[in-house]
Amino acid sequence: MYAKKILLGLSLAIFFTPTYAEDTFKVCADPLNPPYSTKNKDGFENKIAELFAKELGQKLEYTWFAQRIGFIRNTLTAPVNERDVDSDQFKCDIVMGVPEGYDLALTTESYYKSSYVLLIAKGRGWDDIKEAEQLSQLPLQRQEALKIAMFDRGPGTTWLQQNGLLDQGIPYQSMSGDGENNTAMEMARDFKAKKIDMVILWGPMAAYVMSQSPKNSYNLITMKSTPAIKFDFAMAMGVRKGDKARKAQLDKLIANQADKIQSIIGSYNIPLLPLTQK
Repeated sequence: MYAKKILLGLSLAIFFTPTYAEDTFKVCADPLNPPYSTKNKDGFENKIAELFAKELGQKLEYTWFAQRIGFIRNTLTAPVNERDVDSDQFKCDIVMGVPEGYDLALTTESYYKSSYVLLIAKGRGWDDIKEAEQLSQLPLQRQEALKIAMFDRGPGTTWLQQNGLLDQGIPYQSMSGDGENNTAMEMARDFKAKKIDMVILWGPMAAYVMSQSPKNSYNLITMKSTPAIKFDFAMAMGVRKGDKARKAQLDKLIANQADKIQSIIGSYNIPLLPLTQK
């Protein structure tokens, strides 16, 4: 999710004095990205945006664009009038979920922390797996029977490589370009079709996959970060670089509405880790 660095070529978006409509809470979001955001506004980021807009007494407005390479350039730093590159009016002002310290935006205080998890479908011969490390210790015959999803990038693939399991990986694209299914939706579908039995997946996405099957259909094992591979990440909100006033406003909302934010996220059964106190 936003992992690859790209050149924005918009230096004006880095250093500017922001002006914006005080009556509109303008969010940049993907229209098909459960459990984060959807055009039906039923993702947890949608719900938090609704909460914040209500607290500010503002109208909630979305600019929809698929989250892929170029997302920030086409939303957060894109002027309303694309021909007016000197404009200080932009299509939208806030990305509701970016990694803490994300280099293409100014980030708020983090508001949740999750981890990649090993998600295993129950009843397919892998119910004895309680720790990810057991997979690399299996007899060769069992290893050869593994059907584990593997992405073109990410810590899960690095882990598989380090543990000698790349040959058992079933490849998937992190950004499929599918206009009808995002990655989590694709995983849910392929689990049901028994094309895969397990995957190392980012916590919120794993929660969505589990929500699409009867309760207790999966075992979830939290991946543990090591000096070599980081699996846990704190998530924040992103605004344009230089937009310190908006960041301060969001930081205050994150602090004051912490209980409600955690309640919203918790209702999606997302595996959470404690936030590190600064």
